[in-house]
Amino acid sequence: MYDYLIVGSGLFGAVFAREARQAGKSVLVLERREHVGGNVYCEMKDGINIHKYGAHIFHTSYEDVWDYVNQFVKFNNFINSPVANYQGHLYNLPFNMNTFRELWDIVTPAQAKGIIAEQRQSVTGTPKNLEEQAISLVGTDIYTKLIKGYTEKQWGRSCTELPAFIIKRLPVRYTFDNNYFNDRYQGIPIGGYNRLIDALLEGIEVRTGVDYLKKRDLYRNYAKTIVYTGSIDEYFDFKLGQLEYRGLHFETERLEEVNHQGVAVVNYTERDIPYTRIIEHKHFEFGTQPVTYITREYPAEWKRGEEAYYPVNNERNQNLYQQYAGLGRQEQDVIFGGRLAEYKYYDMDDVIKSALKCVHEKLC
Repeated sequence: MYDYLIVGSGLFGAVFAREARQAGKSVLVLERREHVGGNVYCEMKDGINIHKYGAHIFHTSYEDVWDYVNQFVKFNNFINSPVANYQGHLYNLPFNMNTFRELWDIVTPAQAKGIIAEQRQSVTGTPKNLEEQAISLVGTDIYTKLIKGYTEKQWGRSCTELPAFIIKRLPVRYTFDNNYFNDRYQGIPIGGYNRLIDALLEGIEVRTGVDYLKKRDLYRNYAKTIVYTGSIDEYFDFKLGQLEYRGLHFETERLEEVNHQGVAVVNYTERDIPYTRIIEHKHFEFGTQPVTYITREYPAEWKRGEEAYYPVNNERNQNLYQQYAGLGRQEQDVIFGGRLAEYKYYDMDDVIKSALKCVHEKLC
């Protein structure tokens, strides 16, 4: 009935669907949730786009990807400049001269470099865990105040129990630059991410509230090729074991304020504060509404059946994923793509680039 049946309507599935249809292929998209867009879906309340599944800030240095998305929606000039709150003191992120000035009351890059170099010496030899790795990169003060508690909340375990490779590098700037990203292009779609997804899926048949895996015997015969963007271990009924993820819980609150925290994202880096950050959504689009919405983001242990957010990239899970990927390569006429199917943390631009590469390889 169709050339492609696409399971999932997030960025990978939506881009693949759009390009396949542009090439004259017939496409059906199935979405388990009651809405399209995956984790970039926004919920509109009081004229404010609420990032329902956490903050999504588009940034890229791929000119081709930037040109691609701008076909469908224009982007505003939002620059991500988060701050960290540690014991009531605010520090700019990423680590830069504004951060160092607040930490140490210094004014020159040479002073900052000297302090960090001295503190790094407390770790000798090859770092054995994340704590030693972080200190070897940025010193003890930055680690203690801005990394340790946040990271332990995020992963649910002590930094001394986490492998060093989780932090391969930490961005340190010796300039007064609060722009979190180094990418050339950055912004939020004007009107929200739903406009981007809706434009990608325009004219394409989409069925929401459909769990492909529960009805795969029926739907597998609908198309010549399946594009699967869900969890790869779930596709194979977890027969080799279950991949691990970290979960998230969101608590959104409406406030009778014009401006609650003055910035889109505030990280809370103390271990005993249960949430990792507070998002004030209106600042993504420079909102002037008389009310505001904030979301507290709580890391959580993940259980099967819940939304999976961050893959736990340790040796056990990577080995298990490789086994599942091997099974995937044996599946005839099934394409596995996206963060869940590839068990990989993807930035949005990388998801789009991967989807474009995949669909063009299949169509050429």
